[in-house]
Amino acid sequence: MKVIEINNLTKTYGKSRGIEDVSFHVEQGEIFGFIGPNGAGKSTTIRTLLSLIYPTSGSAKIFGKDCIAHSREIKKEIGYLPSEVFYYDNMKVIDLLRYSASFYKKDCSKRMNELAEILELDVTKKIEDLSLGNKKKVGIVQGLLHEPKLIILDEPTSGLDPLMQQKFFEILEEENKKGSTILFSSHILSEVQRLCDRVAIIKEGKIVQVEKMSTLKENNYKKFRIESKSPVNKSLLDIQGVNQLDVKENVIHFIFKGNINEIMKRIAEIEITNIWVEEPSLEEIFMHFYEREA
Repeated sequence: MKVIEINNLTKTYGKSRGIEDVSFHVEQGEIFGFIGPNGAGKSTTIRTLLSLIYPTSGSAKIFGKDCIAHSREIKKEIGYLPSEVFYYDNMKVIDLLRYSASFYKKDCSKRMNELAEILELDVTKKIEDLSLGNKKKVGIVQGLLHEPKLIILDEPTSGLDPLMQQKFFEILEEENKKGSTILFSSHILSEVQRLCDRVAIIKEGKIVQVEKMSTLKENNYKKFRIESKSPVNKSLLDIQGVNQLDVKENVIHFIFKGNINEIMKRIAEIEITNIWVEEPSLEEIFMHFYEREA
């Protein structure tokens, strides 16, 4: 079952770019990554999906229901954590959380207390007395206290220290094991690599690629480092499949995807003194997609 279906979703702001023809889907029980640098269109896509803003064209469905026509009904089963959280400063944390829980026709107190304890959140404090990281903890508890079927996270770890990030990831993995589907938007690739089954890469408002995480890391990507006896003409290695080519005198770096025999024929023309072939990091693969689409 497809929990999220986005088809040709477009949002423009006058002459300013928003998103254009964004399409992907998220399967039930999946942790789906949505990655791209800041300003690429991740938040616009999510806000349009949640009908916080309306699309210029295209459509989006959650649980098989149109996101605009069934917005109120859908949101009862969604937990959402925006990239930035803002609250009434004079409210106590516990009052805010109880108010949030009142929107759901269930007793959320047990889960609310569990999450606050895991995250070491002092619910007796006023919002104005909280640090940025503790405000983000409030947002996490608020988004998860009703044990939603779908969790949508937009840059969720900003403001959290490494220990709290670890605890947060463990919470998400627990929720996923219980059956929750998760859409995880981030520009931090290590987070996506740890958590996600599949990933959509977005650049300048357009989807560049939708791929399984395992495929992004599979053996058809190789990172080469070559040391030669004499300087190498860069054009020798300027062939299809070579990306991030960097030639500095006798040292050559690049990432290759394709028929390994083709690149080895070119390398055979170089009088080499040493060669390294490694698996590239997710960050390097990510840059490959961006350079390819430039």
